[in-house]
Amino acid sequence: MEMISVFDMLKIGVGPSSSHTLGPWRAAEQWVNTLESENKLSMVEHIEVHLYGSLSLTGKGHATDLAILLGLFGADPVSFPVANISKVIEEIKTTKRLHCKGQKMVSFDFEKDIHFHRDFLEFHPNGMVLKALFTDGSWEEEAYYSIGGGFVVQENEEPLHDTPTEGNKFPYPIIKGKDLEKHCADLDCDISDVVFKNELSLRTTQEIDRELQAIWHTMLECMYIGCHTEGTLPGGLNVRRRAFDSHQKLMANSAATYQNPESWLEAIRKTEVKFRQILKWVSCFALSVNEVNASLGRVVTAPTNGSAGVIPAVLMYYLVIENHQADFSHIKKFLLVAGEIGSIFKKGATISAAMGGCQAEIGVSSAMAAGALTELLGGTPEQALMAAEIAMEHHLGLTCDPINGLVQVPCIERNSMGAIKAINAAELALDSDPKNARIPLDTVVNTMWKTALDMNTKYKETSEGGLAVGVYLTDC
Repeated sequence: MEMISVFDMLKIGVGPSSSHTLGPWRAAEQWVNTLESENKLSMVEHIEVHLYGSLSLTGKGHATDLAILLGLFGADPVSFPVANISKVIEEIKTTKRLHCKGQKMVSFDFEKDIHFHRDFLEFHPNGMVLKALFTDGSWEEEAYYSIGGGFVVQENEEPLHDTPTEGNKFPYPIIKGKDLEKHCADLDCDISDVVFKNELSLRTTQEIDRELQAIWHTMLECMYIGCHTEGTLPGGLNVRRRAFDSHQKLMANSAATYQNPESWLEAIRKTEVKFRQILKWVSCFALSVNEVNASLGRVVTAPTNGSAGVIPAVLMYYLVIENHQADFSHIKKFLLVAGEIGSIFKKGATISAAMGGCQAEIGVSSAMAAGALTELLGGTPEQALMAAEIAMEHHLGLTCDPINGLVQVPCIERNSMGAIKAINAAELALDSDPKNARIPLDTVVNTMWKTALDMNTKYKETSEGGLAVGVYLTDC
């Protein structure tokens, strides 16, 4: 767990959930690849999918069943056209056959071969078992666990990274906040500088920049799509998209024109920037991302899909409100810092709502954004870590209670609240002397983990507690 790259924390994928959609998608993809590498794929006749615990309890609302089929199909969540998802799924349902990795056609009944088990596997709340029947009549199965943020493991194994970490070691190892602070002091540099030096042990400068630009482009495009898409979100709750209406009101008095996400950003810079408008813009950005996420759109885990709106909203706030001359160098610093802070929480606690409640998602994303914004606003490494601590401190104990298992209510609004808290935390840290801080980041990380362990299971992404049972579907 020592080597977690920024690109492990910020993954491009399809919504609505990193642990319930992207993780299972990657697990299915990994399983098919393993069958292929062992020359077994051609002998598969039939497949069964078994979902356990949180993956079962909220799986339909999180599109876990669809994600696994897409992984078996061989679709890449980073590049597969989201507009084609429904076509692929409908063909599987209609023909009762699944074209595994585009190579082997197997029998698969969508209604009968996906099994939802209410019991939990011991290793992790997000468990799944994939079973294959071979031509000789034998069965083979593999268990996978989606541990948050799109990370997938098999029991007693290290996570399956997007980053090639095998045989490598960061020159500046970071497990805790105090490690990061010491490296910054020893090198007399900012957090982003240390993180960049570590990333250089895995990739070239050009590769780092290209991947960070892809992440930012996905975030910006996601906000753009969300702000320009009207209607109701899928799933049955009849949740009306709000980013569209909010965006129209905010741009109502602007004469600026735009044709794409980049020129849109410039147009927003020309709008009114009174305090209320700033709050509305930040909320609009956050809402837009998570409305796209709820519609099986493409987003960036930050650190999860359910919390994907916080970091883009806060970064956009800096670009359109704080610094109109900001360029890619600022975006790069922001993403490097945010990714590293997220990795500290992953190493010391969790980023899985099924393990720690929503404090592990919105709380962590708010902390990531707060620390990153603090550096861009001229804060010291100590102040950046202080901002991250403040943001998480005021999310401790936040439960995960999605209504009907959908990443919509209260999830979408929570991104807005997390973004606003992040900006406030950055300002508090910038006006403070870290020497006077009573709670270091590592203490709040440890406290968050202890809180997660104490939290009742029904408040951990099961839809069995909180608003999930306090609100009736007939009320929606």
